[in-house]
Amino acid sequence: MTETGRLLGSGKEAEVFEYGALALKLYRSAASKASSFREAANLSILERLALPTPKVHAVGEFDGRWGVLMDRAPSSCFADPFVSTAGRASLEDMAQLHRSIHEKPGDGLPSLMARLSARIRRAEHLDSSPRNRLLAQLESLPDGDRVCHGDFHPWNIHGSGQGFMIVDWLDACCGNPLADVCRTYVLLHHAMPERAMGYVEAYASVTGSEVSGILAWLPPDCRRPADGRRCKRK
Repeated sequence: MTETGRLLGSGKEAEVFEYGALALKLYRSAASKASSFREAANLSILERLALPTPKVHAVGEFDGRWGVLMDRAPSSCFADPFVSTAGRASLEDMAQLHRSIHEKPGDGLPSLMARLSARIRRAEHLDSSPRNRLLAQLESLPDGDRVCHGDFHPWNIHGSGQGFMIVDWLDACCGNPLADVCRTYVLLHHAMPERAMGYVEAYASVTGSEVSGILAWLPPDCRRPADGRRCKRK
């Protein structure tokens, strides 16, 4: 058995370590066994689509923690030039990569609409009136059948040029690409609010989508005024 090496990255739900020439993603929570198998299953489905994803080699318990053994991503992170370089080029590069994901059929992945509906129904802070309003809004939006990453942001993109690898596919699902872009908008707005709307506009430009169609996936009380730049939560 190979010994776990140095820490490569850390997030809210998991840590990633060197494991020989591979990477070992170890989940933190009590639900880590289910999360490990879920992400491995998602990656196994995506592998046949020739997307730039890590290949799964094993799922198991490593020193008391459940995790996934997979290909190691390049050490360089797309977030570094994205954060340090102003302008539209990095936004468009990221949008093109996002578009390449959305071109693939999402057969076999969980339904995005079903996941969003379940989250609304489980939300403890919602009374029945706002919950019903959100469910009605969700039902009015168009479903889709494309691969959606579910957590697409610059820190989950490694490498450069033709050598990109996209990581963290735990929340991958099948649905409408515009919902996935809206999720990225929310994530960017939290981390880099000055670039969030620029990303939406870049994606709309490279795909021929409407900005309004992307922002329609925000809850009604988070819709922005005319300039479209003030929402901070989802």
